[in-house]
Amino acid sequence: DGLTGSAWGDWATYTDSPLRAFENELGVQEPVGFWDPAGFTSDGDVANFKRRRSVELKHGRISMMATMGYITPEVVGKLPGYLSPSAGLKFADIPNGLAAISKVPSLGWAQIAAYFGFVEFSGGFEDYKSGTPGDYGFKVLTSSDPAEKTKKLSAEIANGRLAMMAIIGMFFQDGLTGSAWGDWATYTDSPLRAFENELGVQEPVGFW
Repeated sequence: DGLTGSAWGDWATYTDSPLRAFENELGVQEPVGFWDPAGFTSDGDVANFKRRRSVELKHGRISMMATMGYITPEVVGKLPGYLSPSAGLKFADIPNGLAAISKVPSLGWAQIAAYFGFVEFSGGFEDYKSGTPGDYGFKVLTSSDPAEKTKKLSAEIANGRLAMMAIIGMFFQDGLTGSAWGDWATYTDSPLRAFENELGVQEPVGFW
């Protein structure tokens, strides 16, 4: 009421809100619109918003690649040849998902970490200060048409947000069942097993 003149006032009448600085940014999409329940942008600080957008894009891109990394070997199979010729370890010997952590040699993880570091530091950490957050000059998938470019950038943010949720879900299910899309029947240690044969556990839902 103090902001809009009504206890159920129209947001459009609250023109002094610091959130107005961000309501037209990429990522503000229907049906939610501008959504910031934790109030991270309540101070209207543009620099902080750009830094968080840069972090969101980076995490979204990593999560999209990680999600595809889980799915692709299941669909098309493993790479041919050896992961570690000296250890006689083939790519086909490496399980998918979290089980791979203990199978990949330590030197292999060192190479992966070194590559991560190279990518991280070569891209720099100042993109949100010196230009557009997340823009590292990679133009292959972009467009010269402003409307099409906005559409693609908005899609990237939406897909990245979905992938962040997806990869966490895959990790969680993998940890419980041994597979990112594992069978519930294999999670024999669940405390819910104590109740799955009780009255009220009925098809088609089962224990719910």
